[in-house]
Amino acid sequence: MTELPSRRLLLVHAHPDDESIINGVTMAKYAADGAHVTLVTCTLGEEGEVIPPELAHLAADREDALGAQRIGELAAATKELGVTDHRFLGGTGRYRDSGMMGIEQNHRDGAFWAADLDTAAAHLVEVIREVRPQVLVTYDPDGGYGHPDHIQAHRVAMRAADLAAEGAFRADLGEPHTISKIYWNRVPRSVVEERFRWMEGVLGPLGDSPFTTAASVADVPGVTDDERITAEIDGTAFRAAKAAAMRAHATQIEVSGSLFVLSNGLAQPIFDVEYYELVRGDADAGAVDDGERERERETDLFAGLEGVTAL
Repeated sequence: MTELPSRRLLLVHAHPDDESIINGVTMAKYAADGAHVTLVTCTLGEEGEVIPPELAHLAADREDALGAQRIGELAAATKELGVTDHRFLGGTGRYRDSGMMGIEQNHRDGAFWAADLDTAAAHLVEVIREVRPQVLVTYDPDGGYGHPDHIQAHRVAMRAADLAAEGAFRADLGEPHTISKIYWNRVPRSVVEERFRWMEGVLGPLGDSPFTTAASVADVPGVTDDERITAEIDGTAFRAAKAAAMRAHATQIEVSGSLFVLSNGLAQPIFDVEYYELVRGDADAGAVDDGERERERETDLFAGLEGVTAL
């Protein structure tokens, strides 16, 4: 077995494109610095809406061939980010995109939302015990914005982290492993509000963006109060890699400069600093409240881990 690097990061996402939008600079930064970055995507995103008219025939209500297209888009995106270890949960196509909450597709055979939790988690346990990551990144309990697949990805990731550490669970999946730190994707409200104020000057006929209408703060996944943020990863050096990865998801995203739109055509900013909330494990001792100063945010997801070289 090939020896893995000393720093190992696992990210669990619901659909192709989520990884680039939410964690693009984080993944690129750690991959470039030699960490082993593993991405697990839970569905093929078959129910996504298609932006380019020439590819509209791929949609679920027509040829239902979008999943195959998005496999290729994800491969191109991970290449832009420098990530070489990507898996689909349980194998390619094991779980299908469930669509938005409250629709018939939520309960279709094979839909991720309808999957048995422990069965789905076992697929991730196998990855965890193989790669043995010190750090896991996934969504908050609401999945960032309430999409059923995002919520289920959160549940599967958290359950798998527990099961992977249990010696009595599925010895056939490898030796038990405890993940030292678990983070949820977050964005501080003050940062989102500031970026949306900036967008007002670049949208519309007087601006230099082809996009004309802004999304709302509520459209940004994971927005939370600033005090909940415990870590921030400055990825400004990897801004171009993130934008390129997002462009690779051509059926889902249109990028222009520092902005992007999804199928609704509403502009959002591309964040080149990405934010996290530590929910399991210990924060770096240098980034905690000592009673005399405000808590500082970690700037490295591996900070404070014994035997792991920090960035």
